[in-house]
Amino acid sequence: MRIRGWGASDVGRKRDHNEDSFLCNDALSLYAVADGMGGHLGGERASRMAIDLIERALSAPLPSPRASTGDSDSDAVTPSLTVDSASLSLGSLLRGAVIGADRAIYENALADPAVSGMGTTLTALLFGGRKAYLGHVGDSRAYLYRDGKVRQLTDDHSWIQEQVRAGLLSAEEAKESRFRNIITRSVGFEPSVRPDMQDLMIQAGDCYLLCSDGLSNYLSLDEIRQVLTTQFYRDAPRMLIDMANDRGGEDNVTCICIHVSNDN
Repeated sequence: MRIRGWGASDVGRKRDHNEDSFLCNDALSLYAVADGMGGHLGGERASRMAIDLIERALSAPLPSPRASTGDSDSDAVTPSLTVDSASLSLGSLLRGAVIGADRAIYENALADPAVSGMGTTLTALLFGGRKAYLGHVGDSRAYLYRDGKVRQLTDDHSWIQEQVRAGLLSAEEAKESRFRNIITRSVGFEPSVRPDMQDLMIQAGDCYLLCSDGLSNYLSLDEIRQVLTTQFYRDAPRMLIDMANDRGGEDNVTCICIHVSNDN
């Protein structure tokens, strides 16, 4: 499979700085969105650290599985390799990278009072073989566009969504709540974090979309579907960001589109 992504980020209409960061690395088949929190310095630092740390962790070579004959050869394979046997450990590698980023950001905040309490969302996709490995913490989102339909792959780690899941608030009430930005799980705010992990079978023609809540708070599933149906994927991030800004743009907005195609 061939994996290719396009990303964009925007400060929005109301903010004077951008605390979002994103990663679009076709060579590693690795893509991520991070939405920082903790003030101007803290939010920017946390999101950038998360992106840099997972890219660094997943750029390191992987030890190849040992042969059944007991051969101890230590040849290595990279995460972008498309051999299924080499991709078996990619999910655990991504999980470890997210947990490692959490610890590093937490310790950095402890050492620097100027960024005390900083943290970030992190939603990342790593492709290998016929699978995509999804790691998720916070309220940034991942969507899958397949066969003309869009579905949300991630669950928001937010107080509002916990109320919706418990049946205490409706989806419409959640959209209007002033508490919708309260995050219940983030990378870096605590010394350990439990990322949601998924293994997804991919198909040629799939389009995955990662975004910060500055986009998802303004656009419905059907509106995302319409854009992905009618526009080139390379143009979709900018178009979706412009739509969010036209509707208020109260937050930073970041979006990545990743297309899966056959090799030829």
